[in-house]
Amino acid sequence: MRARAWRPPFAVSDHCDGRRFFNPQGTTGKSVWDVLRWIVREPSEPWPTHVALPTHPPPPVTIEPGAGAITFVNHCTLLLQWSGLRMLTDPVFSARVSPVPWAGPRRVMAPGLAIDALPPIDVILISHNHYDHVDGASLRLLLARHDPLVVTPIGNGRLLKRLGARRVEERDWWETVTTGGARITLTPAQHWSNRLGVPRNSALWSGFWIDVDDSSVYFAGDSGYGPHFAEIARRLGSPDVSLLPIGAYAPRWFMRDQHMDPAEAVQAHEELGSRLSIATHFGTFRLTNEGWDAPVRALARAKARRGLPAGGFRVLGQGETLSILRAPATGSP
Repeated sequence: MRARAWRPPFAVSDHCDGRRFFNPQGTTGKSVWDVLRWIVREPSEPWPTHVALPTHPPPPVTIEPGAGAITFVNHCTLLLQWSGLRMLTDPVFSARVSPVPWAGPRRVMAPGLAIDALPPIDVILISHNHYDHVDGASLRLLLARHDPLVVTPIGNGRLLKRLGARRVEERDWWETVTTGGARITLTPAQHWSNRLGVPRNSALWSGFWIDVDDSSVYFAGDSGYGPHFAEIARRLGSPDVSLLPIGAYAPRWFMRDQHMDPAEAVQAHEELGSRLSIATHFGTFRLTNEGWDAPVRALARAKARRGLPAGGFRVLGQGETLSILRAPATGSP
């Protein structure tokens, strides 16, 4: 019997060689020597050990047709609600983001919405496999309690099934999943992937474009700045709301290719043509060298330099909910 020809696990494309993924522009991760140089030579700004959680009203229980609500839980975890549909992005509720529970970056602020206070979750979006986006303990609980559909880039399904996911849809960039009246399109991001037990860059990273009730929300996940933001706008239009990362950017020589700084986030906001952007990926875990409140202060300066209205790119408190009507105007509350 003739042996079956070996085939690579993934389709060859402009971001995959058949076995490993890469960024069409920019590097894909750093070398061990770069990591050592960063740790040994780069100074860090101070972080508090604990920040009191602000008090905000709970998210709405019901959503009227044609409206939506976005609750910033923490880091890149957001609760997205529409009439009859609830999504959670990159859920992280644990005290640390690490392969072990006793070491690694420790949160300085509690989640703005407790995991036990979540409404029933229909869909979980997982952008990539880093520990501050795939929190095993949180996912095991959420998957057992809610049995949601999990949408993720290709290569992540095996990990998520090990954590208890029964329904997983893996897609490549620009491919879509339709569920509960929503159309979810996976979008390019400039990042990388790595996790114990998973070969480096053997799973893809992405953002997500969500069309529902004639409105659109773009969740960028983790990403360095690049031409993909303009390409997303060309292909999919201008989002009503963009969820853009602003933190974990210092030092720039090390982080530039994988994490935007606030000025680049403002540029991405403008290139997307977003009517409203909401900041993510800041103020929860000390991952890099900038200070705890440096991203928020830098975002304010970047908005002022670009003449961006104060309400056009919002910073929400952890646990704060923003009600979104269809096609909100820039600068609206």
